[in-house]
Amino acid sequence: MTAQEDLAQNIPEVPVGPGGRDALVGRRIFRSPLARRITYAVVFEILAVGFTTLILAILGNDSGSSFLVGVVSSTVALAWNMLFNWGFEAFERRIGVTHRPWYMRVTHAVLFEGGLVTMLVPAIAWILSISLLDAFILEIGLLIFFLIYTAIYAWIFDRVFGLPEPAAHYQR
Repeated sequence: MTAQEDLAQNIPEVPVGPGGRDALVGRRIFRSPLARRITYAVVFEILAVGFTTLILAILGNDSGSSFLVGVVSSTVALAWNMLFNWGFEAFERRIGVTHRPWYMRVTHAVLFEGGLVTMLVPAIAWILSISLLDAFILEIGLLIFFLIYTAIYAWIFDRVFGLPEPAAHYQR
């Protein structure tokens, strides 16, 4: 038996979710970490466009501009999500993480959202025709919402589909 076959046999058929419980789907859905990341990011961003549009419209912004901010923000966030999660999961594999405790989830959310603030403030200011300071304040409000949303979404996603493959699976 090759080392790769041995590792494949050690991966449980039902993925493990947060807290060591079986994932709700009851079987492996994703054939690769890339498929998992793409699904995670696309579903996250579809919901994010809706939430952003709704929040900005409630705050009195034009619905068309609010939607545009949502689409631009999500497009930037989707690209950032793919890059950031690839790096974060590589870091987890490197240090041998086999589950995600709360402090890893908080670290993930804070680093991800911090990168978005840097990229999105100028775009929001331009689209909504507001100052950089006003855009920054608006982005801080959105950041608070999305910090909470990111943590909840990640936990639900992991609970439904299970955590990424164990770190040992990627070691040679």
